[in-house]
Amino acid sequence: MRRVHVTVSGDVQGVGYRYTMRLVAREVGVAGWVRNRRDLTVEAEIEGTDEQVDEVLAWMAEGPPGSRVAAATVTDAAPTGARGFEVRNTA
Repeated sequence: MRRVHVTVSGDVQGVGYRYTMRLVAREVGVAGWVRNRRDLTVEAEIEGTDEQVDEVLAWMAEGPPGSRVAAATVTDAAPTGARGFEVRNTA
């Protein structure tokens, strides 16, 4: 299992990024969470197989229609064995 922490910047708030990501994450079968940050970035943690995580990361680099992803910073995190994917409150 692989877990990553991701911060996405650009025009990623107010465009349905978090809720679309939840749909994508559930379809792919990863666990984790996503939330807006007060600095107008989106932050997420994703856990799954290498292939699953790579698929969600590829989507995150594009985002939903109406978004403009400027950059995505990805760092490895320790897997937790989490299940399910949720949208969290703003940090």
